[in-house]
Amino acid sequence: MTRPLRAAVVGVGHMGRHHARIYSELDGYELVAVVDKDLDRARTITDKHGGTAFANIADLTTDIDAATVAVPTVYHAEVAIPLMERGVHVLVEKPLAPDAATARQLLDASLKHKRLLQVGHSERFNPVVQAMLRMDVTPRFIETHRISPFTFRSADIGVVFDMMIHDIDIVLHLVRQREYTIDAAGVNVLSHCEDVANARIHFKGGTVANLTASRLALKTERKIRVFAPTGYLSMDYQKKSGVAIQLADNLDLIRMAKERDFEDLSQMAGLDFGSMVKIEPLEVDDREPLTAEIEAFRDSIQSDSAAAVSAEDGVAAVEMAERITEAVRAQGWGEGLTPAFES
Repeated sequence: MTRPLRAAVVGVGHMGRHHARIYSELDGYELVAVVDKDLDRARTITDKHGGTAFANIADLTTDIDAATVAVPTVYHAEVAIPLMERGVHVLVEKPLAPDAATARQLLDASLKHKRLLQVGHSERFNPVVQAMLRMDVTPRFIETHRISPFTFRSADIGVVFDMMIHDIDIVLHLVRQREYTIDAAGVNVLSHCEDVANARIHFKGGTVANLTASRLALKTERKIRVFAPTGYLSMDYQKKSGVAIQLADNLDLIRMAKERDFEDLSQMAGLDFGSMVKIEPLEVDDREPLTAEIEAFRDSIQSDSAAAVSAEDGVAAVEMAERITEAVRAQGWGEGLTPAFES
């Protein structure tokens, strides 16, 4: 029987504390260490979930096999690279790094030390996304909306790296291309970085993605729509629900138009389109995406297989996010503006 992986969590703020909980609950793991610069906070977590508390990784004397790095993004490389150097597999919370150059340093360290580096794009494990992937569509147009009230947790970074990064990873995973051009706009209102942004991505193969993110909304909404030659998908991440309209299921509608010898679709104006189209609810389970993510991390380590969300995926997402923020800055809408909290 394979022994449990000895796991640690570095940084037990908003996300790290959930990682610690899941490590303590899942088969195949043993939570042995929690590291946080606030030692009292680390001890609060170990009192609840087990393990030994440490104030920094230099003090971490416990042998570990795997670790989550959930410190602020600017410190990811500073924490994750020394862990990989000592032979530890790491799961780094999203985004992988604050810029593409640092993201590539993390990738290089993973390859050099032959350690697994999984990136915490947990939305990839969302049951709605999994249901969508099972349909194996080839997207031609993708539209995403990710809006919410400001949580004030990530005021040091813009909405692109804070929120849109989720959708960037999903779009790249669906389209599976790396050559593209970007048109983007955004504006900062509460912070020094963009708080609202829209990006239109034109991939070399012809696919277009339109991504919108805002942390100034009065409601939370996380949706994606995918248009493909074989059908249409609409999904709500928050409600964990979705529907599909597949061409193969609606051939009767096309056949009817031909049989009635309609010259164009306008001659069907008297018909109720909604009642005629066959809409298929997507089968969605109710699993916690973070649990599925940490299970995948375990399985990849134990089977010596590729990470479910690889370091290369993480680099690609950061590169696109960086290009979008550069395009936002280039349009200059935020120049000369004073953030609301400084006015």
